Amino acid sequence: MAKQDKDATFVGDSRISAKRIPNISPSYSEYPGKNEPFWPNFLLKEWMVAAVGLVAFLVLTVSHPSPLTDKANPNDTSFIPFPDWYFIFLYQLLKYPWASGDWVVIGIIGIPAIAFGGLMLAPWLDAGKERRPSRRPIATGIMLLSLVGIFYLTWAGYTEHHKSTPGHSGDSAKAPAAAPSDQKADSGFKPDKLWTAQANCMQCHGKNMEGIAGPNLQKIGSQLDAAQIEDIIKNGKPPAMPGGMFKGSDEDIKKLAEYMASLK
Repeated sequence: MAKQDKDATFVGDSRISAKRIPNISPSYSEYPGKNEPFWPNFLLKEWMVAAVGLVAFLVLTVSHPSPLTDKANPNDTSFIPFPDWYFIFLYQLLKYPWASGDWVVIGIIGIPAIAFGGLMLAPWLDAGKERRPSRRPIATGIMLLSLVGIFYLTWAGYTEHHKSTPGHSGDSAKAPAAAPSDQKADSGFKPDKLWTAQANCMQCHGKNMEGIAGPNLQKIGSQLDAAQIEDIIKNGKPPAMPGGMFKGSDEDIKKLAEYMASLK
């Protein structure tokens, strides 16, 4: 058997680069303003912006403390509760008949659950790949409708509350304006026994009609006549004064109204 020579042949693999490149970010000088490495360039800029925003927020909180209202007073029946701005639209929603009263569950659970549930399921409800709003009419329409609804309800809730607040210039149905300090300081005023017999009325207007939670009534006759006063005593004056507070007959109401109309 003849002896055969065997030669060893080495074949290089082109998939393995012979030049070792260190693991560093490439140079982006060829693309100015178009790209940059995430670390440290981009991330450092983000941190700087966040630090400036945080410092500005801290300065704002120190220089302008949160506006806190007076302490809760259970005797103040003229106080109208009002939520923070981000809940005003839900607060206004509960004022409508189809979301309050017997249907209040719809207002506090049903409608918010549908709205936020739809927001969570949005990726599955609209799986289109288009990014232009004009080519996604359903998703765009729902979003615009939601934004318009939230903005309108917020505006309506704020406007109604502002008008119903005692002392607002545009509230034509508000109770008589609170008397100036000189009227409240009139300690020599002594009301008739028709008034002192009404404990419910004195809780808000004071024993001498000087005004506590309600307005001063010592000169109410210069603002309202007997018929108007009688109507307010019977039916109240929303939102601050409820009706049915007077304890007595219609004849007693009429006598008290005539007496109050004489206070000028």
